[in-house]
Amino acid sequence: MVKLAIDQSPASSLPRRFLLSAPPWGMAAGALLLFGGAPLLATRWQPATVALVHAFTLGVLGNTMFGSVLQFLPAAAGVRVRAATALGHALHGLFNAGAIVLLIALLTGWRTGLAFAGVLLPAAFLLLGAMTLPGMLVARGQRLLRTGIGLALLSAMLTALLGGGLALGLSGRLPMPAWPLVDVHAGWGILGWIVLLLASVARVVMPMFQGTSAPSATAQAGWTAAVVLALGAATWRALACADASWLRLALGLLVGAFAVAALWLQWRSPRARDGALLRSWRLGLLVLLLAALALLWGIRDGRLAGALGLAVALPLLLNGMSLEIVAFLGWIELHRRIGRGVQLPGVQRLLPEADKHRVLLMQLPPALLLPAAVLWPAAWLTRLAGLAMFAAWFACWLALTGVQRRSRRFARNLDTDR
Repeated sequence: MVKLAIDQSPASSLPRRFLLSAPPWGMAAGALLLFGGAPLLATRWQPATVALVHAFTLGVLGNTMFGSVLQFLPAAAGVRVRAATALGHALHGLFNAGAIVLLIALLTGWRTGLAFAGVLLPAAFLLLGAMTLPGMLVARGQRLLRTGIGLALLSAMLTALLGGGLALGLSGRLPMPAWPLVDVHAGWGILGWIVLLLASVARVVMPMFQGTSAPSATAQAGWTAAVVLALGAATWRALACADASWLRLALGLLVGAFAVAALWLQWRSPRARDGALLRSWRLGLLVLLLAALALLWGIRDGRLAGALGLAVALPLLLNGMSLEIVAFLGWIELHRRIGRGVQLPGVQRLLPEADKHRVLLMQLPPALLLPAAVLWPAAWLTRLAGLAMFAAWFACWLALTGVQRRSRRFARNLDTDR
């Protein structure tokens, strides 16, 4: 079992800044569906649909993953994040400014904005790599964990560079063909960055927070190697033959394998800790498996897989951990501020289990409505899905900010008693 090194954690404000930025992006995605209607789900190629996809991949998932990496590496992997205090604000501003400019440019046809986003977003990912990868190279122990996270970060930087090139191409500043680089960009982003990072971190968080056993080191190393090799071969096939079928096959099989393995570990564990986190992951993994199957079967040209995977499954998995991390950050902040000799409220008091279940329940309506709107296009159904999504992410934002409210109330009452 990996022990958490609390003293090695960065200032709580740094990862929390990213984690609290995710729910507003989810609300923005809901608003896009609410006002955009059925055309947003009719094709994957129109600019408003691309904006909706990136509201999830950058805004929701990206912010959550940036914040999680900055907290997880020092606390659980013994990796020092370089210049976290000096560069943390810049990293957050650069990443979210790039994402905002990209969405505005896609929605309005603003070519200069596309060029700006094509520079800002790769710069943010490269800065994250510069802050984390050097420490990973010199850290000791947990080689498999560090290898998986390091490969995920390298995939993220490659994804960002490809995306930046595509944005510059759309702006007219760089002659770059959109096809087949769009699918290569998506493949490395979803499988190489998001799912590989999730699978690597799951080796620690599933035993620690869900009571499961850890996957076999041999199996995890084999799966990780398969991800890199399959993406490499599929990229060659897409670029050389203009054929994305290998990419779809790699995503479907390897994402499905991760979902099945994690579900198997949950169900076979006699010590599984039943709670909101376990249920959020179980539901997220089931939906992720459905997304993998939908991609392999080619239902709705991959749009159903995108709705299930990017808008439902991956947010369920990452948001379940985000709730735990933010509560833990609140406890760390109180510990550092108040010191020894005072009994601090536990993590479960800072974010009660009832609040976590409320967030999970609020995520169920959009999880049903959005895939339904893809399968049976209708303006009213798409708008209803958007409204449900907005409400779900607003509930998540209330739960996350509630940790700070309870922490401040405890500190204020303690100062009054003194």
